[in-house]
Amino acid sequence: MNYRLRHNVELLDRDGEYFLVSKKPLYQLRLNRSLADLVGRGADGSVISAAASEHGIMEQLVAKGFAERVRTAPELSASLPEVSIVIPVMNRADELRRCLTSLTQLSYPHEKLQIIVVDDGSSDASPDVAREFGALLVASGGVGRGPAAARNVGASMADGEILAFIDSDCTASPDWLCQLIPAFSDSAMAAVGGQVDGMCSESAVDRYEAVMSSLSISSRERVGSSGSDTFYLPSCNLLVRRSAFTSVGGFNDGMHVGEDVDLTWRLRDRGWSICYLPLGNILHEHRTSIRSFMSRRFDYGTSEGILQILHPTRHKRMVIPPLLAAILTLCLMSFVISWWALLPVSGLLLCDAAAVRLRSGKHGLPLGLSAIVAGRLRALGSLIYYLSYHLVRYYSIAIIAIALFVPVCWVLFGAVLACAAGVDFAVKKPKLAFYLFAGIYLLEQVAYGAGVFWGCLSRRCFASYRIEIFRQIEQTA
Repeated sequence: MNYRLRHNVELLDRDGEYFLVSKKPLYQLRLNRSLADLVGRGADGSVISAAASEHGIMEQLVAKGFAERVRTAPELSASLPEVSIVIPVMNRADELRRCLTSLTQLSYPHEKLQIIVVDDGSSDASPDVAREFGALLVASGGVGRGPAAARNVGASMADGEILAFIDSDCTASPDWLCQLIPAFSDSAMAAVGGQVDGMCSESAVDRYEAVMSSLSISSRERVGSSGSDTFYLPSCNLLVRRSAFTSVGGFNDGMHVGEDVDLTWRLRDRGWSICYLPLGNILHEHRTSIRSFMSRRFDYGTSEGILQILHPTRHKRMVIPPLLAAILTLCLMSFVISWWALLPVSGLLLCDAAAVRLRSGKHGLPLGLSAIVAGRLRALGSLIYYLSYHLVRYYSIAIIAIALFVPVCWVLFGAVLACAAGVDFAVKKPKLAFYLFAGIYLLEQVAYGAGVFWGCLSRRCFASYRIEIFRQIEQTA
């Protein structure tokens, strides 16, 4: 595997002590000599070719934001694995035809492919479409058992070493499999997910989904193995090693939403790795009406309750440094008490920056006071965004209800909504006017939050509202 230092990271040698320093965000990591020698290979921007024994430590640097993986054009091995493509369907004949048509155009050797369509009790022509394309058609064993149960039935009929799951309302790019299969050269890799884009762009909801869909993971590669974070892979574009899939019992038949989260978390808990690559593109036909859009977000939210019961060690995490928390509290007090509560803020920032400057100065690190202050302000901005997003996503209905009786809460709600939606609008750059984006954004959060509450209430478990608070980003290697 190849790596390189991120563009804002420097390797510094100060009297025999070695540091990696990131400017944005502002933090540093002390290195021992052997790790400094390894990282030093890429100090000038060169690619670091890490040996197998060095992958672990380089992956830690990637996770901490100091390095990034470098993937060349995927190279397919001489002996490609056989792949079984599993498609669950119920009453989507036209969508299934479109999906199967895209699979006929795959660049992966067709003699290595097995296409399985699992019919979940369709009353339309979906079974006929599957037969027309020569797919192996199997019944799910009922009517409306759900995608998870249907995928398990398909997997039980599969011959391939790799199971490739795609939904009937999706189409695959020609290089879908060719771009994702090479990741399985790592024997510890159980599952690989690819990029999911929207199929349509006509409506405002389409354009919102193009940048905000929960199926779109990231524009950067990401790997997850052991740990208690919540990283997962969506099932509409998911490749899984069949032996790993079988070892954890496949999907949970009883789950109609969140089954992909549950599966990939169980794989990680068993010691496997999962990987997301911004490659292997598929197009997904998102729901285009506001009603169907909100209904789906509500359904997604309901999965949090059962997921928390099944995976009690996985919690939401938030880094809240005490000093930034104090500054934010003073800022909020200025709205309630008086503007004079803001006076200590500048003093706290300067004192904190001076302390950081003093500590870094002892090692000769070139961190100026202005750069440190700017870094702390960026950190404060990030904290405000994440708190605002969390409030809007999980407590919108409660805040609106309180605001009906306490009008000042409208100001609070408007501020947190403007902050969360404004940051996402600036980062995601949707092809929408801000007022439309913010309106759909609010509807999404209200629907999702209502789903979370209903799911937790029905399960009588509200642990998914709990957040793990950390004082600082963990930087131990």
